[in-house]
Amino acid sequence: MYYPINEMFQTIQGEGYYTGTPSIFIRLQGCPIHCKWCDTKYTWTCLDRNEISYDELIKKNTPSSKWSSANVKKILFYIKQKKWTAKHVVITGGEPCIYDLSYLTEELEKQGYKCQIETSGTQLVQCSLNTWVTVSPKKNQNTLRAAILRSNEIKYPVLKKEDLLYLDKILLVLKNTKKHHISLQPISQNKEALDICIKKCTINNWRLSIQLHKYLLIQ
Repeated sequence: MYYPINEMFQTIQGEGYYTGTPSIFIRLQGCPIHCKWCDTKYTWTCLDRNEISYDELIKKNTPSSKWSSANVKKILFYIKQKKWTAKHVVITGGEPCIYDLSYLTEELEKQGYKCQIETSGTQLVQCSLNTWVTVSPKKNQNTLRAAILRSNEIKYPVLKKEDLLYLDKILLVLKNTKKHHISLQPISQNKEALDICIKKCTINNWRLSIQLHKYLLIQ
């Protein structure tokens, strides 16, 4: 199976449960959600005119809407060619779950990688049983019950106190199910949002996700 790849790189995971973990990021092209604070708006559309060759993709060094189609064999070859050592693979976007990620995650696991998917939860999550699923629900979007229940982690973006009302609805779905890790993430390093998140996390013993990579000025 082929996937539309926007970029691949190795860095430190800066968000959620796996913050600080050396990770290989596979960013897929295409997203129907269009959050106004999104920092990867160049991934929203997957237009034929923006398709480039795989050789051009691996030379790409600036963010753009250019993408290339690649299968697992090409992805693994590139990882080995770059001599990346991280064993944690983050599949993100865009919205990666508009694609069936079962084959990709299963094949990566066979090669010794641990997979994580970052999704809005608005699409059916199709992946291996061992994949760590991080659902980041967005207010005013239709978060699927199936996606919420499949998640291992709820990483919820917060700008205003009122945003937490939608999280309450999400948590009602999780009631009496498997243990989930809950983290709050202030949007765009907003100071007021940070204060709200710290207070709420302290009361509920949740985690705070601060997008560490943005503070460190790394990818």
